[in-house]
Amino acid sequence: MTISRRAASLSRTFVATAMGASLVAGCGALPGGSAASGGPGATITVMTFAPEGTKATNMPGMTGMAKAYERWVNANGGINGHRLRVLTCNEKNTPSGAADCARKAVAEKAVAVVGSYSQHGRAFMAPLETEGIPFIGGYGVSSEEFQSPLSYPVNGGQAVLIAGAGHQLGRVCDQVALVRPDTIPGDILPVLLNAGLRANKMADAADIRAAEDSADFMPQATEALAHTTGTGKEKEKEKEKEKEKEKGCVTAILGERTETFFDAFRRTEPQRKKPQISSVLGSVSQSLVDRTGGRESPFEGAYLTSWYPVSSDPAWEPMRKVVTEFAFGDDTVDPDDTGAQTTWIAYTVLSEIVKRFEKGEDIDAGKVKRSLNEAQPVRTGGLTPDLSWRYQDMRAVAGFPRIVNGQVTFQIVQSGRLVAQPGEQSLDMTKTLEQAPRTA
Repeated sequence: MTISRRAASLSRTFVATAMGASLVAGCGALPGGSAASGGPGATITVMTFAPEGTKATNMPGMTGMAKAYERWVNANGGINGHRLRVLTCNEKNTPSGAADCARKAVAEKAVAVVGSYSQHGRAFMAPLETEGIPFIGGYGVSSEEFQSPLSYPVNGGQAVLIAGAGHQLGRVCDQVALVRPDTIPGDILPVLLNAGLRANKMADAADIRAAEDSADFMPQATEALAHTTGTGKEKEKEKEKEKEKEKGCVTAILGERTETFFDAFRRTEPQRKKPQISSVLGSVSQSLVDRTGGRESPFEGAYLTSWYPVSSDPAWEPMRKVVTEFAFGDDTVDPDDTGAQTTWIAYTVLSEIVKRFEKGEDIDAGKVKRSLNEAQPVRTGGLTPDLSWRYQDMRAVAGFPRIVNGQVTFQIVQSGRLVAQPGEQSLDMTKTLEQAPRTA
């Protein structure tokens, strides 16, 4: 009986082992198995985080674009034989939220954080640096994105955008008022804007601060109007002497609160001639112009600065097709939105880097980092210049050495559409920033 029972037990063990082996063969991996991180047909995990549902700037289109990209590549066989797993995280516009997202990426063994948004660079970069996880294509609102050796930006961030706005306004304005958040990241903006203004021999802008989540911008609107139209007899005499240069400009860079500010600005002393208004892409977008009246929008005629070609450019067609077919009715994913556009470009970079490995090769964060550091330039389909983050590609921009793409484009709202500003070509702002005072 003992021999019989032992034989039966061995038989059951053999069957269980055989069944386990067949599961591995048939399914590729058991949950939590090693094939989840490497080998033929393995899954690579990445994360995209952005703030959602907050009282300040929200970027749900970035995580929405990331999930659409995931569905698209997996429907087409993955990236170089690897299935893509995209984790998303609500950064909440707080340091703790940003840190939590980074720690989740570490816990899930992400090979990269891709196409994300956060102004809390110190909070999210520290956990990623500890584990050697590269940060690819952030939106560019934190200085750490242009300082950390683990960050691989695809645009010049706020630095080139604001300097570009200064260049754009310096060519048409006599005086400029800047309305910006009263935050540590916001403190950098006047220096950057003034760099662009000074390149055109313009005086520095008036610096007007506002609470990031304010609902009442009437005090700032009144102050901006006073700075750009002038008050009192002395100012009027100065204007009479320089009739040809009496155009004031007001630029507001307040994220989602930009619309609220310009609504207050429209209601200030309507009998006065209003100055030229301007902003940057991200604070003003095509969807905002559409929502506020299109051709009748108060943003009609506004000057805007962007990193990328206008949204009607044919180079965006592949992205538009993916959004149409794989966003599944997610109305947060707007192909005209610079957040979604940045995420698309960041995932394009990730895809190009993964394709440079041997098909089916085990991929981890360290390998992705080394490839980004050493690889030949990455092409993005004409949406940016070719991108490379080798040591020789770094720039002599104080506080922003990892700006490898200083290009901006100049746009204007015309007949309700964002179009290229007539007579203005894209411009590399790197030289302007190299001459600016230290900003970080």
